[in-house]
Amino acid sequence: MQVPVTVNEQHVAPEPRSEAAIPPYQSHIGDSRPYWRDIILGVNDGLVSMLLLVAGVVGGGLNADQVLLAGVAGAIAGAVSMAAGEYLATKSQDEVLEAEIELERQHIRYHRQQELDQLGDMFAAMGLGEDEVTDIVAVFDRSDEGMLNAMKVMEFGVVDSERRSPFIAMAMSGLLFLAGSASSVMPFVFTSETAVGLWWAGALTAAGLFAVGVVKSIVARTSKIRAGLENMLIAGLGGVVAWYIGKFVASGLG
Repeated sequence: MQVPVTVNEQHVAPEPRSEAAIPPYQSHIGDSRPYWRDIILGVNDGLVSMLLLVAGVVGGGLNADQVLLAGVAGAIAGAVSMAAGEYLATKSQDEVLEAEIELERQHIRYHRQQELDQLGDMFAAMGLGEDEVTDIVAVFDRSDEGMLNAMKVMEFGVVDSERRSPFIAMAMSGLLFLAGSASSVMPFVFTSETAVGLWWAGALTAAGLFAVGVVKSIVARTSKIRAGLENMLIAGLGGVVAWYIGKFVASGLG
């Protein structure tokens, strides 16, 4: 006689894996996560743009003192521009989000059913069943704040812990741009030969770009070698193009 299978017997728990097969627990990167865009953009922009500037003016025939002056001016201007631009962009984005969240509060207060229907549609799109969606929406209907937080995440993609401070974004972008600029500017402090200075600028920038790629890969858990070489290749090609453009412009000016 066939023995009927009970519900508990149908859902057999998987056999426990050995400790060797379980990867070690890794902590998330935490509060710095929202600012990695500013970190990578700031230092990479300083490394790449200043190498291109130096390569261009060397190709144009400027002497070492003139290259140094152009480099210092470019580094300061770039850092200020990066800092101001990042502050305004981040602050503007935050103001837009605040306006949207305030409008969402009005919707929840005065057009509640429409918001509940929209919340239900978003949960249904995740693959939940009709009964499950009904129960979940009923839970959120009990709390205006809970409903607002759900809509912030699901409709606007806003998580409070991931929001960026305009001041921190500004400082990181500007200061890291200056740090990245140093590899292309500093060699001309120590040499009067523009070819030597450009060689050292290229070598130091390549090392800096590779290091940035490695750091980024550690955080992103990707290939260190590939990330480093990718950064180096982009700057190298840009440097060659900038040098030839400088030569072309200089020959056109006579």
